[in-house]
Amino acid sequence: MKIKTIGILTSGGDAPGMNAAIRAVTRAGIYNGFKMKGIYRGWEGLINNEIKEFTTENVSGIINTGGTILKTARSKEFMTPEGRQKAYDNMIAAGIDALVVIGGNGSLTGAKIFAQEFDVCCIGLPGTIDNDLYGTDSTIGYDTTMNTIMECVDRIRDTASSHSRIFFVEVMGRDAGFLAQNSAIACGAEAAIIPEESTDVDQLAQFMERGIRKSKKSCIVIVSESPKCGAMYYAERVKKEFPEYDVRVSILGHLQRGGTPTAHDRILASRTGVGAIEAIMQGQRNVMIGIRYNEVVYVPFSEAIRSDKPFNKKLIKVLDNLSI
Repeated sequence: MKIKTIGILTSGGDAPGMNAAIRAVTRAGIYNGFKMKGIYRGWEGLINNEIKEFTTENVSGIINTGGTILKTARSKEFMTPEGRQKAYDNMIAAGIDALVVIGGNGSLTGAKIFAQEFDVCCIGLPGTIDNDLYGTDSTIGYDTTMNTIMECVDRIRDTASSHSRIFFVEVMGRDAGFLAQNSAIACGAEAAIIPEESTDVDQLAQFMERGIRKSKKSCIVIVSESPKCGAMYYAERVKKEFPEYDVRVSILGHLQRGGTPTAHDRILASRTGVGAIEAIMQGQRNVMIGIRYNEVVYVPFSEAIRSDKPFNKKLIKVLDNLSI
């Protein structure tokens, strides 16, 4: 079947650079003769038939904006066979032959299931601040988020130094420590507590043993969010185990998600967006477009959503060396 009309949707958590990706997919599609349709509010919008034809004007002036003009939602109904059937029926009724899905792990898992059930061409773009998709060096939104964390921590450092405090700063990345570890290096933090290390050692004890030097009256510890042992958990432990220290917590939360995307994220979104259209023209199906070693690559969905994107343990050594 010849593909004539391509639908675009953003799903899951928003990430800076998603708009740049929407723009790239739309314009590259039109440039190559496809009709483009925007699907609002992700898979939920496909179920509810929130579909609109997109022209190049629809994506003018959005490359520099955060969030997503297509909006996003998490869809429980799409997790059911009935919900997916409804989405498929609306897609066919709208004349859409292929989908470009911009999102993270959950979104691409949904695309994989949908593609298998209905034999639909789905192409994924890695839109997530967590950088946890396998097969791409970086995900759309990760670089911007890291820069946002760095700016916030730089400000917190002023207060920590002025008051001789230990600050535990909680960042996103529940299952992946890329944000915490790399932002800790960028901010000159004394330690990072990350999920990748949680099974090995008591990270707090290790940090307290080596991290509080006589030369340091204040310090900053970056902690990956966790329902069980986030920044609040570690702060309470320090208060109990080391009552001589003045401890504060700062949870950055959704501050990290928004903001103007960096040049890196705009370029990544633009290259992968054009790559998505090229993949469709080449007859590729059910792959995520990534960039590895500065080359555009096609990563099968099953590989992209693996939960074990390798974490470079050498980064831990870098931080250890520099935090004395």
